[in-house]
Amino acid sequence: MRIERELMRGAGPVAVLQLLAEGEKYGYEMVQQLDRRSRGVLAMGQSTLYPLLYNLQAKGLIASRTAASESGRPRRYYRITDKGKKKLARDRAALAAVSAAVSQLGIAGA
Repeated sequence: MRIERELMRGAGPVAVLQLLAEGEKYGYEMVQQLDRRSRGVLAMGQSTLYPLLYNLQAKGLIASRTAASESGRPRRYYRITDKGKKKLARDRAALAAVSAAVSQLGIAGA
């Protein structure tokens, strides 16, 4: 199941921040983990992910560095900033409240 674009606008950044809260990652690694861990619901291609990463970086929520990969080619690694951790905490609380509300309405959940 893929979620509609409007919902993805809110869920995508939170999902990326959550992945980066677990440790530094490079773009393709995030693409794979979003697909696998969300069972395809939050899957996004590189053409969607990279503009999202640039936006998060412009807001100071993530930072990046370039380093050589195992093959020797340069690779950009992303990490969450302190500002990003605070935003993630707020967004997680908001999502928990929304999840509880829709569950209470019988829309989703157990």
